[in-house]
Amino acid sequence: MEQFVLSVDQGTTSTRAVIFNHAAESVGSSQKEHEQHFPQAGWVEHDAMEIWRNTREVIGRALADADISKHQLAAVGLTNQRETTVVWDRATGRPVHRAIVWQDIRTQGICDELARAGAAEAGESGEAGASGEAGAADYDRFKDRTGLPLTTYFAGPKIRWILDHVDGARERAEAGELLFGTMDTWLLWNLTGGKDTGIHLTDVTNASRTLLMNIDTLDWNEEICAEIGIPVPMLPQIRSSSEVYGHGDSRSLVMDVPLAGILGDQHAATFGQACFEPGQGKNTYGTGNFMLMNTGADIVRDERGLLTTVAYQLGGADPVYALEGSIAVTGSLIQWLRDNLGIISDAAESETRAKRVQDTGGCFIVPAFSGLFAPYWRPEARGVFVGLTRYVNADHICRAALEAVAFQSGEVVESMNASAAAELEELKVDGGMVVNETLMQLQADILGVDVVRPKVIETTALGAAYAAGIAVGFWDGTEDVVANWSEDRRWVPTWDQQERTRRMKQWRKAVTRSFDWIESETQTTTSSDAVTT
Repeated sequence: MEQFVLSVDQGTTSTRAVIFNHAAESVGSSQKEHEQHFPQAGWVEHDAMEIWRNTREVIGRALADADISKHQLAAVGLTNQRETTVVWDRATGRPVHRAIVWQDIRTQGICDELARAGAAEAGESGEAGASGEAGAADYDRFKDRTGLPLTTYFAGPKIRWILDHVDGARERAEAGELLFGTMDTWLLWNLTGGKDTGIHLTDVTNASRTLLMNIDTLDWNEEICAEIGIPVPMLPQIRSSSEVYGHGDSRSLVMDVPLAGILGDQHAATFGQACFEPGQGKNTYGTGNFMLMNTGADIVRDERGLLTTVAYQLGGADPVYALEGSIAVTGSLIQWLRDNLGIISDAAESETRAKRVQDTGGCFIVPAFSGLFAPYWRPEARGVFVGLTRYVNADHICRAALEAVAFQSGEVVESMNASAAAELEELKVDGGMVVNETLMQLQADILGVDVVRPKVIETTALGAAYAAGIAVGFWDGTEDVVANWSEDRRWVPTWDQQERTRRMKQWRKAVTRSFDWIESETQTTTSSDAVTT
């Protein structure tokens, strides 16, 4: 009886289940969107119970689409939107609040408070470069230990917000009654039995995105947890990205099947793209853009706006590290053109309209809808259109949106080239936006290196499948991943260096216009409804 691996890809806008054969070909799949909740400006929430229901539904539909039974599954792998935070009741299995999504910026006040406290402590201890003056802030106070700056992006401050704003939550967490997890942990707990027999753990890649894990030792940093205000007992156990964690429960549709792989979505895509050697990198074009470059066993602590993260860890092997450039708004910018402005009717139309014009007519869009991520980390920035004249029409705006996606990734590559031991020689790409060939050509032109699209562009789901399959012997190891990877198309740069330099200079000028828009963030204490059931 032929065997397969099931991958559950729980993303920001939808949940997918994909079934792969040994040749890494998709033989069945299903996808379902979940609702996006925006209770206030800058707040983004998901209903974790809705996502769990959707997960079971897409698993069942994928099995039907592949025309196989669960008995033919060798393993299940999980990949997920990272940083999105769920806190739930251990006894009932119910979340105490909607999941706070990675894009959410309500925790800026918490980050500011922690940064000011860090600067004050450093000033008192006489550390070089620190200041204890009023208003001074140290947003890098945890970076040596975690690889991350102190921003709203990561899960730690989101946990703190829930504990501070849900009645009785802190006391219940300290009593061991509440559990925390990112989406991988939430789904694994439910797939393995929930409140009855659920397994509470995460992998090193997701743990490395909480602002709570030691990047060197791969364990929770109790000192940082105490400083942020998070009880350690509510945190999941940290495990590798590829090992058997447990088996499916009868209610999960994968009863007795090994759950054997977990990778955060961008790490899964890096794995699926076979970026196993230092210097190899990929860029995923989804809701946002996320570029990772493998740095091997070296923990590169960057000073140019990049993040240090765990790329993956296979069983008992040493972890592999990466530099990451995270960009908040790319694919969601195209959604915004469709849903908010009504300029296009679907994503494909953005390319159709962009191809009608030769340039943007001098227009630039900086989509800092909730601040800027890498390489700037400017939470007070807001989105701007610049260079508008009466000449600019909807076609120019569509082209400017595609250029904004490519320019943002261009700045990340520049930072990576400056920080890493070797410059990027080519860029592997994946995600939904890579079907836009105009965007891919723009990206090659802006980077000045070849852009390469694989035959399987949904490498996030594939990477999680590989991690699970390797753990149970379905695939022999990374050699099988390399052997299965194949190129679909390559884009070669057409701009000369002078044009590239000129356009990047214009882009940076546009970016500066988005700075300092929000002079102070007013953080409200109103909690949204906990969940919809």
